[in-house]
Amino acid sequence: EEKLKAGKTPCTPSRVLHLRQIPSDVTEAEIIALGLPFGKVTNLLMLKDKNQALLEMASTEAAVAVVNYYAPVFHLHSQPVYIQYSNYKELETDKCPDQARVQAALHAVNAMQCGSLPTASASCEGAALPGHSSVLRVAFENVLCSVDLEMLHQIFARFGSVLKIVTFTKKNRLQALIQYAHPMYAQEAKRALNGQNIYAACCSLRIDFSHLRSLQVKYNGHKSRDFTRTNSPYGDGRIPLQPPTGPFSGLQNTIFPSHSGSSWFTSPVGITKPPDTSVPPVHRSPTSAASGHMTVPSATDVLPHCVVLVNNLNTEFVTPQKLFILFGVYGNVQRVKIMFRKRENALIQMADTMQAKLAISHLDGQMLYGRVLHVTLSKCQTVYLCEGQDDCGLTQDYRNSLLHRFKKANSKNVQNIYPPSATLHISNIPLSATADCVKTIFANKGFTVKAFKFFEKDGRMALIQLGSVEEAVHALIEIHHYDFGSKHHLRVSFSKYKI
Repeated sequence: EEKLKAGKTPCTPSRVLHLRQIPSDVTEAEIIALGLPFGKVTNLLMLKDKNQALLEMASTEAAVAVVNYYAPVFHLHSQPVYIQYSNYKELETDKCPDQARVQAALHAVNAMQCGSLPTASASCEGAALPGHSSVLRVAFENVLCSVDLEMLHQIFARFGSVLKIVTFTKKNRLQALIQYAHPMYAQEAKRALNGQNIYAACCSLRIDFSHLRSLQVKYNGHKSRDFTRTNSPYGDGRIPLQPPTGPFSGLQNTIFPSHSGSSWFTSPVGITKPPDTSVPPVHRSPTSAASGHMTVPSATDVLPHCVVLVNNLNTEFVTPQKLFILFGVYGNVQRVKIMFRKRENALIQMADTMQAKLAISHLDGQMLYGRVLHVTLSKCQTVYLCEGQDDCGLTQDYRNSLLHRFKKANSKNVQNIYPPSATLHISNIPLSATADCVKTIFANKGFTVKAFKFFEKDGRMALIQLGSVEEAVHALIEIHHYDFGSKHHLRVSFSKYKI
């Protein structure tokens, strides 16, 4: 057992992670699932009598990505769990009781690993949560109030772009299938919402990952909806619905305030919506909680941190524009600020917390211009512009940039986010361009082209392999949005494939 005092975090990264205050009813599979998006999980030791666990990753890099994503605290079964590096470098659990069940769980999930979720470990590139597609299966218990598509969309869209929702009744039990644009969004929603009540003391959520990889919606109606359809009244993926406010029950696992009035209950002819007594959501404050009333938290209340801190920059080469291009691979960068007095440090504001965490997961530890980047969540809530001051152009506002990769709701770009690799994916190539033309663009910038291949079914896309991962990072920064003429600007991103 580790003898770590609460709040004392080992500074040296280790591939063994220490989790404290885990729920007593948590399963081995749930703990293993925490690490799977970032790489292979090689061992686990459950200390249930102490509500602790030790999770061993295949590599230190994967463990660093896990800590960067979850630390210092995350919620599991609506309970805060603390994560930190362990003093152990590896786990020896052969003589521990109950390890047969743990090893069986590890064997099962690692045997099923395949798919599309990007990882932080090069040895596990392309691994995905076993059976964890971007589709969630939600079962509702103790349903006393109305639950409809609009309400579900509002709840689950806090954690990422919702593509489709299908509701149905099975064995007299209301259920729903919810498809996200990315598996990581689904994982975040499951971890935050599983076991929550939509209203006080009713409409409990029981959430699992579905075996389905995608949902088919034949038509948009009150039981199913495809938010990607442009002819849908909610085709942009957003629904203009605000929840009503009301008395706060004091329960921590209540999403909406308690219901009141008979019109909220299910009627004999079907589900009815709550009366429109809503007000715009505001941040919860200690005063409002103490008075016994609160408004429904907005997305910023649920996911408040979207600014990342980048350390160890090479000040000779790095500019705000270059950071914008690189971090823009993982989200829509809003602002970039290189510190005036400490120019090896920078603050980068992403559009939301999920994008910030994706950037941390994939760029922390990455080489850039000869230096290893250190990327973490910042305590800052926003990056402020230097109005009326000359900061030598070190602070830039990119909120209205045309180079954002995820401008469209439900963009397919969200489903093609991968960690840096030596192979780049190039799109928007003119059909008249030859392989030599494209390779020459990279060669003229000083990059070593090792291999090049057009897509067989689409000559506007290609893969190009460079000399190293770091060289590919530099090439992406330099050549993304390269003007090929005739209104063709190259789009460059990291690829999960190799030539």
